[in-house]
Amino acid sequence: MERASGILLHPTSLPSRFGIGDLGANAYRFVDALVEMGQKLWQVLPLGPTGYGDSPYQCFSAFAGNPLLISPDRLVEENALSPDDLNNVPPFAPHRVAYGDVIEYKQALLHRSYIHFLQYAPPEQHQAFESFCADNAAWLDDYALFMALKTAHKGEAWTAWQDDVARRTATALSRAKSQLSDVIQKQKYFQFQFFRQWHALKRYANEKGIRLIGDIPIFVAFDSADVWANRELFRLDQRGNPEVVAGVPPDYFSPTGQRWGNPIYRWDVMAKDGYRWWIARCRAAFAMFDYVRIDHFRGFEAYWEVPASEPTAVNGRWVKGPGKALFQAIQDALGQLPIIAEDLGVITPEVKALRDAFGFPGMRVLHFAFVADASSEFLPHNYVRNTVAYAGTHDNDTTIGWFEKLDPVTRQRVLDYTGSDGSQIHWDLIRLLLMSVADTVILTLQDVMGLGSEARMNFPGRAEGNWQWRFTWDQLTDEAQARLRKLTAIYGRCN
Repeated sequence: MERASGILLHPTSLPSRFGIGDLGANAYRFVDALVEMGQKLWQVLPLGPTGYGDSPYQCFSAFAGNPLLISPDRLVEENALSPDDLNNVPPFAPHRVAYGDVIEYKQALLHRSYIHFLQYAPPEQHQAFESFCADNAAWLDDYALFMALKTAHKGEAWTAWQDDVARRTATALSRAKSQLSDVIQKQKYFQFQFFRQWHALKRYANEKGIRLIGDIPIFVAFDSADVWANRELFRLDQRGNPEVVAGVPPDYFSPTGQRWGNPIYRWDVMAKDGYRWWIARCRAAFAMFDYVRIDHFRGFEAYWEVPASEPTAVNGRWVKGPGKALFQAIQDALGQLPIIAEDLGVITPEVKALRDAFGFPGMRVLHFAFVADASSEFLPHNYVRNTVAYAGTHDNDTTIGWFEKLDPVTRQRVLDYTGSDGSQIHWDLIRLLLMSVADTVILTLQDVMGLGSEARMNFPGRAEGNWQWRFTWDQLTDEAQARLRKLTAIYGRCN
């Protein structure tokens, strides 16, 4: 990766009158703002359809897009929705996503778009839709059927469905496809519109010199089309429930560890067909993004396995992952891999060797640096070039919020290292990162705008109240944009 910097901002956080950020005009305006600030990169979180808890790391599919991100305004512009349908938009809050209200409103809106499409779309649009369905059938057919069945079962997890449907018997699948054909087509239509809007935005960004960094979690959600349609690839019992689940041991974020609940892969089974599912997953991600951050990279070397019966992640064990064999298979199939390794947590020499064997850049988080001595690899003077450096990620507090909560000893270490009085600590850390040798620096928009803990995106280990933060354009001042552009130019990262 060339010397560059960029902004981490999930599209849900963009301004919008529809209660949640989307892929419409404000996404394009944000691309223009990135250019104005001299940036070259826009990093987003996973873009899949979210379920309980609204987490982008627990999606109903590893391949599908989130229909909540579809822009109603662009649907109107493309005659896929009537302008009258947007006359009575509820008064959504500008700085938080109220997911319950947003889901109810946008699902109804998207349903009207589907009816409008059936009635008024010209033949070429129908042909484009049919081509999309054919090109993506390998994942789309299972996903659309899964979502249709989930709707029919009032949102219940697939293990609570009728036994023959949960087990995917041929008779049950044939019956469901026949009974739910219209709902299945509607789900496919939502994906058609999501990917039309996403790829149009990506083209615009790339033309402006902005490259997109996506994010794929190592594990998938248990209640997902991926697990339902590929039971043989996961460690499940006879009823389909996980025997063991993923997580991490006690760490910086939680004294009892993090019990994520994701099912564990049967890596031995995946190896037998040359990791075909993983190749398909990466092929889809590389088509959507210019680079892909793989969350919890260390799990490919060894992962923390927790018995499903355990309430926390304390009583787990490390189990060896697929290692080099997986990435070699993906590289043989797809060529050079534009992957960023999220190598945080308990990192061993074996994890570093796996990362370095394929030349993947690792990550450094400056917030983690000041609990150790001067040898900490999170301190900028110890960075190497092939690194993606952050002050904090979506899992961290904002820099101002983090600094305010530090104990006096750690706070003094920060002040000594930055050589500042701490009054503009977010800019102190931004400067340290930009002047470092790390090829890539990613800043959160919250830090550029100088926001506190009220703008935090996620609290790891907390089940509710995450992923809600949104900004408004008045918070991104001309002064902040000019300051970031100047620093970016001074340290040789400018677009």
